[in-house]
Amino acid sequence: MSSFFNYPPQSLQDELKCIAKCIMTPGKGILAADESPGSMSKRMESIGVENTEENRRRYRELLFTCDDSISNYISAVILQHETVYQKTSDGTPFIEVLQKKKIVPGIKVDMGVVNLFGSDGETTTQGLDNLHERCAQYKKDGCQFAKWRCVLKIGPNIPSYLSILENANVLARYATICQANRIVPIVEPEVLPDGSHDIEQGQKVTETVLSFVYKALHDHHVYLEGTLLKPNMVTAGAASPKCTPEQVANATVTAFSRTVPPAVGGIVFLSGGQSEEEATVNLNAICSYQGRKPWPLTFSYGRALQASCLKAWGGKQENVVTAQEELMKRAKANGLAALGQYKSGAITTAGGNVSLFVKDHAY
Repeated sequence: MSSFFNYPPQSLQDELKCIAKCIMTPGKGILAADESPGSMSKRMESIGVENTEENRRRYRELLFTCDDSISNYISAVILQHETVYQKTSDGTPFIEVLQKKKIVPGIKVDMGVVNLFGSDGETTTQGLDNLHERCAQYKKDGCQFAKWRCVLKIGPNIPSYLSILENANVLARYATICQANRIVPIVEPEVLPDGSHDIEQGQKVTETVLSFVYKALHDHHVYLEGTLLKPNMVTAGAASPKCTPEQVANATVTAFSRTVPPAVGGIVFLSGGQSEEEATVNLNAICSYQGRKPWPLTFSYGRALQASCLKAWGGKQENVVTAQEELMKRAKANGLAALGQYKSGAITTAGGNVSLFVKDHAY
């Protein structure tokens, strides 16, 4: 029977819960710096810089050596395998740099999406085969949490039952492996903004996907207090007219209140191709929304934290300080938004209103 299982040992529960609580410190969020070398190619190309390991290292050093006060707004950083083992120009490991700033290091452990045979262009995510061994090593090397992204699309006949079920089970299996290795799993079932659907359809699909995810997590006996959810905000499709922040907040909070158990350690929103300013304003609307929100809420942004920073850097050493200032401004804006205290346009950055939408975004 399903009731015949054991909860994790109390010491493990306490450790996982402590890590999750640290990440969810009020007014702080996550910097997602977990782009693969292939994905970084697009970023580097946009500023005319060759996508070499050294240039990627230089850029990540810029991010991680930002003034210590960035820890007022950033509680954790998601790394990529390559980045875990890179060092600053003076030989200090990146993980050590983050730890000195009291920023929690984490790791993206999925191996990317692959086609789901028999579906209408849908995908699942690979990387479970040796995940236990990899998590054990990452924990030894200082990573305290992990992230795994699954992707679902909205279309005339999708997401299908097969896609929703498969991705939910993959996320649940990943979560159990992480927790067995004393790593907090960030569960990311992203419903892509691609398409022309309205916000109501976006809400319906998000609710359905999340209900499957939490059924799977329950079936796999995942300790929810030691997990974080990284979901999409509920919006209309990218090809539809923009919704107001108030509409996004209402649809998002309603969807989550119907599907996400109160025990979950926290919700860290992805930006989903929104511009830097749009992602901040919508986060602020969600966090200040007068509705039932039993979980702490914050951000886990990649492009929506880095776009202006990357543009300001341009691959030039003399621009590092200016680029770090751009990162600091965006981090502060989102830190305020996580508290529901951001005023639209209060903090401006070089690319704040530029759309970051990429169709079928992969990284």
